[in-house]
Amino acid sequence: MNALKFAAAAAILVACAAVGTGEDKKVTGPLDVKIKGIDGKDLDLSKFKGKVVLIVNVASKCGYTKQYEGLQDLYSKYGKDGLVVLGVPSNDFGKQEPGTEEEIQKFCSSKYKVTFPLTSKVVVKGEDKAPLYKVLTAATDDKEEIRWNFEKFLIGRDGKVVGRYKSAVAPESDTLISAVKTELDKK
Repeated sequence: MNALKFAAAAAILVACAAVGTGEDKKVTGPLDVKIKGIDGKDLDLSKFKGKVVLIVNVASKCGYTKQYEGLQDLYSKYGKDGLVVLGVPSNDFGKQEPGTEEEIQKFCSSKYKVTFPLTSKVVVKGEDKAPLYKVLTAATDDKEEIRWNFEKFLIGRDGKVVGRYKSAVAPESDTLISAVKTELDKK
């Protein structure tokens, strides 16, 4: 009988949690997520709706770190056309992003002249995965965990994930540039 009461109480709690306060926004895509910016302030990704967004989990001490240069070039070249590059620092792979937000921001701006937005450091895989990465990985065909730093997700103007690119796909690759241009051409 106690197990039955426990199950009923658990069902009520789940139902109450699902109802929420009425202020919760339904998350239907990656641009419905809020995350902390590298400055510690809330960053509501909905402000990027209608733009093409390239989300990349980044790290300062990785073999792919030089991709910051290509990401900045993409942002500089296509930002005026509606491209947003969003760097999401993560320390999940080989502890290759050990710095604080301040250290990460300083590194990115001084070494690579990064001007695109960066978020605070988050977990991108496993049970503690940030909500943004739960949505991103669920929105792809393979639904697999992020495998390494500098994996990229391309989001079209409609707010849907239109491509997922492994770390080895450089920002200046024909594959990625072609996909970005295709999405930017959609008005």
